[in-house]
Amino acid sequence: MEFDDLKRPGGTSGGVIEFFVGLVMAISGGYMLISRVVVTSGFWNWGGYNSFGLSLVPLIFGIAFVFFNGKSIVGWILVAISVIFIASGVLMNLQIYFQPTSLFNTIVMLVLFAGGIGLIGRAVMSH
Repeated sequence: MEFDDLKRPGGTSGGVIEFFVGLVMAISGGYMLISRVVVTSGFWNWGGYNSFGLSLVPLIFGIAFVFFNGKSIVGWILVAISVIFIASGVLMNLQIYFQPTSLFNTIVMLVLFAGGIGLIGRAVMSH
């Protein structure tokens, strides 16, 4: 392994130092940005009522069919559809907020993140 091999990340003529500086910048900017985000959940409302329990009914029947007959196609379909509905319901009811922060901190976060991605791209492109 020669020293010239260290200057070519991804087989290009880009610099390995640019790559690692960009990686550190992108990771630190991404961490700072994500640490300012708050995720909360809402309620499963349908017609004004909490409908989470209603989404469990097909799951209960599906599990009962599968325990009665492990090869029951109807049971497995009910279980699969119920799991999809429950997972999508949880995701659709998430509320994501960006915590208040100063403009300077926001600019620093975005410059670190976008600049790091730019340096990574520059390092793997031939120049």
